[in-house]
Amino acid sequence: MGSGTATRSPARRAAAPTLGVLTLAIMNVTAVVSLRGLPAEAEYGLTSIFYYTFAAVFFLIPVALVAAELATGWPEKGGVFRWVGEAFGPRWGFLAIFLVWVESTIWFPTVLTYGAVSLAFVGPDQTWDKALSSNKFYTILIVLALYWAATLVTMRGLKASATISKWGGLIGTIIPAGLLIVLGATYLAQGRPIQIQLGWDKVIPDFTQFGNLVLAASIFLFYAGMEMNAIHVKEARNPNRTYPLAILMASVVTVLVFVLGTLAISIIIPKTQINLTQSLLVSYRDFFKALGAPWLSSVVAVALFLGVLGSVTVWVSGPSAALGAVGRAGYLPPFFQRHNKHGAPSHILLVQGMLVTFLALMFVILPSVQAAYQILSQLTSTLYLIMYILMFAAAIYLRYSEPHTPRAYRVPGGAAGMWVIGGAGLIGALIAFVLSFIPPSQIKVGSPMTYVLILVAGNVLFVALPLFVYSRRKAAWRTAAGSRDFAPFNWEKPGGLGHPGAPSLDEEAEHEAPATRDHPLPGRRTPDGFGPDAGRHPYGDH
Repeated sequence: MGSGTATRSPARRAAAPTLGVLTLAIMNVTAVVSLRGLPAEAEYGLTSIFYYTFAAVFFLIPVALVAAELATGWPEKGGVFRWVGEAFGPRWGFLAIFLVWVESTIWFPTVLTYGAVSLAFVGPDQTWDKALSSNKFYTILIVLALYWAATLVTMRGLKASATISKWGGLIGTIIPAGLLIVLGATYLAQGRPIQIQLGWDKVIPDFTQFGNLVLAASIFLFYAGMEMNAIHVKEARNPNRTYPLAILMASVVTVLVFVLGTLAISIIIPKTQINLTQSLLVSYRDFFKALGAPWLSSVVAVALFLGVLGSVTVWVSGPSAALGAVGRAGYLPPFFQRHNKHGAPSHILLVQGMLVTFLALMFVILPSVQAAYQILSQLTSTLYLIMYILMFAAAIYLRYSEPHTPRAYRVPGGAAGMWVIGGAGLIGALIAFVLSFIPPSQIKVGSPMTYVLILVAGNVLFVALPLFVYSRRKAAWRTAAGSRDFAPFNWEKPGGLGHPGAPSLDEEAEHEAPATRDHPLPGRRTPDGFGPDAGRHPYGDH
């Protein structure tokens, strides 16, 4: 998964383009590929091929191409905050960046559950391993221990978290992914019995079973994160040619990894026995057992565990740092702007930790670990999809509101091309969002009504919260560092006409300091409504 919040240093921005097709492709594959969700799609057998391909066409490729245009047209710090804010104003930009942070926060218990299961399967007794991994109290203990360990590493600064995430990604994702595919191919070549039915007619899904589409909708979020590397487009040689080729290559490799990895699980575990949290580890165990080396499954379990630790470490630091940077520009109260001596957003990390701890307790309250895992996964998906909907809409809008803004890369086909590609992503994200609210028939989630209410309440809460914070912002929240860090939106620069998303004069007056109301300063109204700085850019003088 990715946040779209990374930025480049000035020195790097000035460097000559050096990235080729292969390098960019590998970067994108690494950012997107994760094995955690394969069991959820393994239930569909050959039908998963259709879902993976559909999601790639309507989500993966549009995300990559649209994010590339946005990143090269508006490369300043802020990422998705910058892109959405440029189109619709800072209110919606703040919502977008907040959703990236909160969805990653909700995501932690689900991915750490996968880590807890991996750790449980290190032992030699599979029956005991399965029982341990299903134990709610064991799950909570490992989830919280892993999360707070990653938080402590993040508190030490970027260098510490980057080292762990780099090696964790290689050892815990890339190598196990290739190994799973090789094991599945070897198993088939030996002519061993398989657990799925073969045939081209099995590829097309049964659209009459509407409830079965719910888990399939989560495939869209398998591909989340491709926007993370879009900022590197300007470092590519001949980006209009290099980047599309790299995206095509990365998309093909990513789809193949997901399809072949999912089918590897499907051929060795019966559909009725697939478990969302355990089946990946069981697949490795069964494959190695068939090859006469069951002990190797413990090695893979350790590797997957390290992969989770690496992934969580980078996601603890990235979105929190991005939200902190935006907050210092005047969008969060001073309490949430605090950084420690290592430059880590300490107070945001602590608040995030308390929220993760609370969410982890859902594993005790809900009927089973698997049910809690599914609900949290779906809530993560819906919140992230809202951000993507804003991103696609912003890209289409900016083609008309700022047609002359230089872009090193443009979605091909002119305005029509943007409507086709950006529109495909927008429609795909909307479809996945709607389907995410339908209780899955494959998993016992307790009362379907409770399941839906939890999802609806979660979405309403986490969308309303940043909008409320934005409405209560004050001029005193802006710091000198925030003013220096952020460049103005194009529509705020001298000669700009303002933005349709700007607050009304009444709204603006509510955010002005009392002295400013009595003695207004000359200058144009700013869209952020920070009265004391009327006539200046809200992030500082430029």
